[in-house]
Amino acid sequence: MTRFWPFMFALFVGSFMSVLSSSTITIAIPELQRYFGAELSLLQWTLTGFMLAMGTSAPLTGYLGGRFSFKRLYVASLVGFTLTSVLCGMAWDTRSLVAFRFVQGAFCGAIMPVTMTLIYQLLPRERQALAASLWSLSASLAPAFGPTFAGWLITLADWRWLFFINVPLGVLAVALANRTIPYYRLQAPQAFDLPGLVTVITGTLALLIALSQGREWGWTNGSTVGLLLLGTLSLVGFVVRELRTRHPLLDLRVLTNRRYLVTLIVASIITISLYSGAFLVPVFLQTVQGVTPLATGLILLPASLAMALLMPVVGRVYGRIGPRALMTAGVLMIAGGTFALSRLTPEVSQTYVLLWMLVRNVGISLAMMPASNAGMEEIPRELSGHASSISNWLRNVFGAFSIAIFTSLLALFSARAAESLAGQGVTEPGRIAELSLVAGINDVYLVATIVALVAVPLSLAIRKAPAR
Repeated sequence: MTRFWPFMFALFVGSFMSVLSSSTITIAIPELQRYFGAELSLLQWTLTGFMLAMGTSAPLTGYLGGRFSFKRLYVASLVGFTLTSVLCGMAWDTRSLVAFRFVQGAFCGAIMPVTMTLIYQLLPRERQALAASLWSLSASLAPAFGPTFAGWLITLADWRWLFFINVPLGVLAVALANRTIPYYRLQAPQAFDLPGLVTVITGTLALLIALSQGREWGWTNGSTVGLLLLGTLSLVGFVVRELRTRHPLLDLRVLTNRRYLVTLIVASIITISLYSGAFLVPVFLQTVQGVTPLATGLILLPASLAMALLMPVVGRVYGRIGPRALMTAGVLMIAGGTFALSRLTPEVSQTYVLLWMLVRNVGISLAMMPASNAGMEEIPRELSGHASSISNWLRNVFGAFSIAIFTSLLALFSARAAESLAGQGVTEPGRIAELSLVAGINDVYLVATIVALVAVPLSLAIRKAPAR
């Protein structure tokens, strides 16, 4: 029998480490711009490429977990993640850092779906809601302390220690996993779906590159249009392949469960909202208001800490309240906080930013765990590996897509605002750059608000699961 708390601690450390690596890099991007003298559009690939790699490796976890056991896959992913962290810390230019981050993301992409699968395959249903909240806590504690910790490291040392710090955490996670997670296999897959893997990776890569580079190439450019078509057709081919083959890479039958499908859409929207705040607020504070990385982390700390501390409470009350009320309240708070952040000015107080980030993050804590658990609790145990792989794949992909789209929209909206300001008689280049960037950030947050509101009727449709 699995011992609950040692088991959860082993999963907690690995999940925390993997999310920490994505949450700290957002604070470091302005510092990396200064260090390497690179453009924001290139440096955003240290985050976008990492998340893209996570998204492309996540579909493999169902097959690899069945083939080698989810315990062995978890340990191997932790080892690979730790070693690539060393390589990232030794990067000599922007392109080498992006390349190493991509490889790191491939290992990291297996950690979250594997830990989710272990919860739903090894724990009884009555412990799963609490376990899911602790799992979510590990993913939210990293953003809570990550920005502040990153700012402190950058201030006292340099950005390389953002990666070297993963080494002791990785060693601890491997030791705990080997000691506390039992070895088991439910069923070994009979064949590997190579065409499915090729089409899903091709589709994801093509769409992300098109969305990221479309602004520079032009949206009607042949390369942009060709990649959009290739990506769309590849993903359509992937879906058709998975529905017809006897041994799919991802068993899409889980999507016929309406509850799982709806919560998956809500979780993807929450992910988009999460990354809009994580990406844009540090840019605003450091670029517009001249705040240091450490001060940026301190401003974001209360909001992220509140999100983390509320997660276990949500897990405790989930069984009594059910997912609908929690998800609806959370999504409304996300939308309200995001809309308030669309009213920024260069002179806005940092208390204003802190307050509305707090509202947003409390909303995320209310909605994220119920959206994860409400869908997974109706999936049969033997399909939980596929369901968690699909869930984490889509979250990673939508996270990467959102950053790419938000970056493109920010440049587009800022350029339009700069033209408008010039037409109004503003002539000082520095003032135009500052005001146009703020206007662009506000417009992107307005788009993110509309996206968040789409999740409200979907959340209202989720009812409490019947007792088994």
